Amino acid sequence: MKIDDQVMEALEMLERERGIPVEIILDALANALVSAYKRTPGAAEEARVIIDSGSGDIIVFGQDLDDDGDVIREWEDTPDDFGRIAAQTAKQVISQRLREAKRDQVFGNYEGRDGDLVTAIVQQVDHRFTIFDLGDAEALMPGSERIPYERLERGNRVKALILEVRDEVKGPQIILSRSHPDFVRSLLELEVPELVDGTIEIKAIAREPGNRTKIAVLSNDPNVDAKGACVGARGSRVRQVVNELRGEKVDVVTWDDDPSRLIAEALGPARVIDVTLDEDERVAVVVVADHQLSLAIGKEGQNARLAARLSGYKVDIRSDAPPAPEPEPEAEVEETVVDGAEEASTDAVADTPEVEAAEEVAAEEVPAKEVDADQGTPEVVEDVVEEAETAADADGSEDE
Repeated sequence: MKIDDQVMEALEMLERERGIPVEIILDALANALVSAYKRTPGAAEEARVIIDSGSGDIIVFGQDLDDDGDVIREWEDTPDDFGRIAAQTAKQVISQRLREAKRDQVFGNYEGRDGDLVTAIVQQVDHRFTIFDLGDAEALMPGSERIPYERLERGNRVKALILEVRDEVKGPQIILSRSHPDFVRSLLELEVPELVDGTIEIKAIAREPGNRTKIAVLSNDPNVDAKGACVGARGSRVRQVVNELRGEKVDVVTWDDDPSRLIAEALGPARVIDVTLDEDERVAVVVVADHQLSLAIGKEGQNARLAARLSGYKVDIRSDAPPAPEPEPEAEVEETVVDGAEEASTDAVADTPEVEAAEEVAAEEVPAKEVDADQGTPEVVEDVVEEAETAADADGSEDE
């Protein structure tokens, strides 16, 4: 029995188009046919299969082995219907070898390309990862490597950085990133040819993805302004980078070997008055004008953090305004306020007309209350008696 001519033609086409030698596929097919033979009724426990690459003939040999695994007897035992089994097995082997060849080819194409910039098409998006089509392979971008709050829609064409290429059992796995600082470096290299030819060098990058990136650049040519070359005419070069980053701000600063000047430059657009360095503690105390303090610190301290990452120093920003006097203890202030409030309320009540009238009425009513048989004074009692007698005489004269 022999392999079908169409199968042999397919094997030769694979060798021409995919570079897979026919011998390798035939060896894999022979091993698969041994497994298929052992599943046929009456098959020997051990066997081997020979495939002639020229004619395509297939011969199965049954074997007897001794205790040491040596062949003591061998005979031809090709089943009558083995042609059908061989054809099915050949298809499976060829498909498997095609998959393996594709995986090997993909891994070979992307192995060692860590840090390269690629253009990919979004295929699938969820909260865990995003799947991209690279044309000849698929790539994954974990959620941690995405730009925060960036919306990626299916079919979008975006640029990404190859972060890692892994050779997994199921095939090579290509990991992409859009949040890595080197992604901004690669984007800027696309727009600034001076970075590629070495005229300008990127010395440091500090990035908070989705918000702001600071890049320190140095010119190796005294006739070339590193910062101006990266920004471009009217910001044309850096604007392309910002557009790809979906609006993330990019600040280009001039590198300086003196950390004081570098920190002052990195804290822009704020104007720095003075920088004092503590080399032992790696701390930089920065003094700015009082009205520039919030600008130097940035929103939620972002500007200061990026300057610290760029320079490698912990940045402590202070105002040049004199320190405010220390307030009095809170307990004394509260007592003074309370005492003053009590005195003020007492004076206010005493001076009101209603209180004065009430006091006069009370003063007039006191003698009336003191008119008592037991407690009244002699003078008051005599006056009352005289008034009573006068009233009685008047009544008597009227009766007459």
